[in-house]
Amino acid sequence: MLLRSALTIAAKDLRSELRTKEALNASLAFSIVILVLFSFAFDPGSEEIMEFSGGLLWLVYSFAGALVLNRSFAREKDNDCLDALVSSPAPIGALFLGKALANWALLLAVELVSLAAFGLFYNVRFIAQFWPILMVMALATWAMTVIGTMFSALTVNLRLRELMLPILVYPFLIPALMAAMLLTTDLLAGMSIWGNDSIWVRVLVAFDFVFTALAVVFIDVVLVG
Repeated sequence: MLLRSALTIAAKDLRSELRTKEALNASLAFSIVILVLFSFAFDPGSEEIMEFSGGLLWLVYSFAGALVLNRSFAREKDNDCLDALVSSPAPIGALFLGKALANWALLLAVELVSLAAFGLFYNVRFIAQFWPILMVMALATWAMTVIGTMFSALTVNLRLRELMLPILVYPFLIPALMAAMLLTTDLLAGMSIWGNDSIWVRVLVAFDFVFTALAVVFIDVVLVG
């Protein structure tokens, strides 16, 4: 029941976003513009690029992600759709998981396009490390999605939710973003993450597990009170 309801809500959110493409277009445009601007400041393919490549990518991902996550519950404000979802037979946890899954899929799509643009603009070859990079992206994006979706629900009724959401989300994401930046930098440099860096993979997995469990437990308090 929980999984089926979550998948139904995720499919509904994805269809809604793909019809309008508001958050998707905004986050993609933002990501590409930032990558293009930074490409003018640094020599493509230089060692300097490789030293901060992970930091640049996740800086772009985190700010672009805020544009997607902010729309998660805000789109349900019209015609009291959020009240209808909360009052539906679906568990509140399924509502959260469904929205988180939809956000996760959208963010991954934006990140993959941005990664391809990064490789093009900065002359960085990542095909040999694509699957480990994808694993890191999936884990870190889920961390960003869980925290962002929870605070999107918390700030949905605030007038300045576009400002408050990043302020609330980013401090919680510091461990996950640190791990993602370090792992991505090493992978783009052609290094393996299963040696000394494996601790950061465990940090991401633990972060995802703990905060997903907490979000599912407390989403009822956030939405219903």
